[in-house]
Amino acid sequence: MKERIAHILDKIRRAAVSCGRDPNSIRLVAVTKTVSPEEIRQAVDAGLRVFGESYIQEAMTKIDAIADMRLSWHFIGHLQSNKARYAVRCFDLIHSVDSLHLAQALNREAKKIGKIQNILIQVNISGETTKSGTGEEEAIFLAKSITDLKNLSVQGLMTLPPYFDQPEKARPYFKALADLNYQIQQQSIPGTDMNELSMGMTGDFEVAIEEGATLVRIGTAIFGDRT
Repeated sequence: MKERIAHILDKIRRAAVSCGRDPNSIRLVAVTKTVSPEEIRQAVDAGLRVFGESYIQEAMTKIDAIADMRLSWHFIGHLQSNKARYAVRCFDLIHSVDSLHLAQALNREAKKIGKIQNILIQVNISGETTKSGTGEEEAIFLAKSITDLKNLSVQGLMTLPPYFDQPEKARPYFKALADLNYQIQQQSIPGTDMNELSMGMTGDFEVAIEEGATLVRIGTAIFGDRT
């Protein structure tokens, strides 16, 4: 695992340098769906500190199991509003806010514990009916609406492009998300920073970095194929 992680970090560094970016501006989010706490400890030993989970219950079990380690946990899966209470208690960053209803639920729960919850707005940039996320115009409206939710801070955007065997085909979707992020940033909406772009996975993260990704979500290349 150490060799695999070192190889990925090197690829991230080279991708950043190739397009004139600081490699330190990009963080690797290790996707740990179905991964055991023991394997996560191995990844920590190899230098990783940021981990992404897709299911609340599974995540809570793991976070408790390795609570002795100071790690940053990100929620990257589809989030139901009835799980907002658990999400704000467990996660530093929630990547998948796609509705005002969910944002309001997160805001209520964050307020209860005196937390400013960092979030990303998930955008369905491809328009695929099988994917969660807002449309582009809806994302702008959502960012403006969250202004009134004082316990949320919009840090940027997230997307899942269509799957392609050729990573280059994902580039237009990454570029579109970066352009949308810039549009929202230019409006100087209170409560939004728009400094984060969560995009790129095992098969296409280098292209995503070239288009401005700051968070790349990688699982398979670290932990192998999972069901």
